[in-house]
Amino acid sequence: MPLAAMIANRWFVERRGLVTGVLTASTATGNLIFLPALAAITDAWGWRYTAVTVSAVAFVLVLPLAALLLRDRPADLGVAPFGGTEIEHAPTALRNPFAAATSGLLFARHSRDFWLLAGSFFICGLSTNGLIGTHLIPAAMDHGYGEVAAAGLLATVGVFDIVGTTCSGWLTDRYDPRVLLFWYYGLRGLSLLALPYAFDSPHFGLILFIVFYGLDWIATVPPTVALTAEIFGRERVGVIFGWIFCSHMFGAAAAAWAAGAVRTWFGGYGWAFGTAGLLCLFASGLVLQIDRASRPLVLQPA
Repeated sequence: MPLAAMIANRWFVERRGLVTGVLTASTATGNLIFLPALAAITDAWGWRYTAVTVSAVAFVLVLPLAALLLRDRPADLGVAPFGGTEIEHAPTALRNPFAAATSGLLFARHSRDFWLLAGSFFICGLSTNGLIGTHLIPAAMDHGYGEVAAAGLLATVGVFDIVGTTCSGWLTDRYDPRVLLFWYYGLRGLSLLALPYAFDSPHFGLILFIVFYGLDWIATVPPTVALTAEIFGRERVGVIFGWIFCSHMFGAAAAAWAAGAVRTWFGGYGWAFGTAGLLCLFASGLVLQIDRASRPLVLQPA
């Protein structure tokens, strides 16, 4: 996702939100393609064969394509970014990447907006990768689903996320990203609060959750990237969004452990889903505080 932020801001002057949405949605596309197949491989031969399959695809297919076809900047091809009129060359002084990452954090740490973005994205990671991405399959199996069928539920989330995240990018180009994030976190929180009841209802309830939650799965990324670029500048967006995304993964790690502990202690995931839902509602309030003095809080063209 940090790479998607850098690509969108380096290669595009217009439609950056839409491009970020499409690149982010590709994560969901990967879920759609690979999750059911990997679950079937695990079920038939074990997790070691699954790990080998993923590694083989990365080294045999993805790495050669990236090395042969991808370029760092439009200037490497002698063209301007999409929607721009001038060729933008890379800074002449290339810095040590570790020093650049450290200086980016030192620069951003004084900004209240940075901590609001990092805090809300911590909750984003907690409520997606850490909770649903890790525990939806075992939670579904607790309610009678087979392993492959449960993996199919998660893959279906990916189907709807392709639509949701792409539309989120389109909306980010047109409306205040803070207001979009307010709705995304709020609706995600309500869906997680409803999930325990969806599991106890007929299958229609769970299908409704999959559709509703899937549209919101990682729709938060395009407006978060847009705010990061707006606040800290296009050249810093990769490094600073990288740190914000780091908080996302800390949240995912916390939820992956905590939800498993809740399952062990209480025999189910109800408390985990409910707590994550309330935290998402809290995040919807956090994002409204970002840069509040300089931008009006109305749903108008950005």
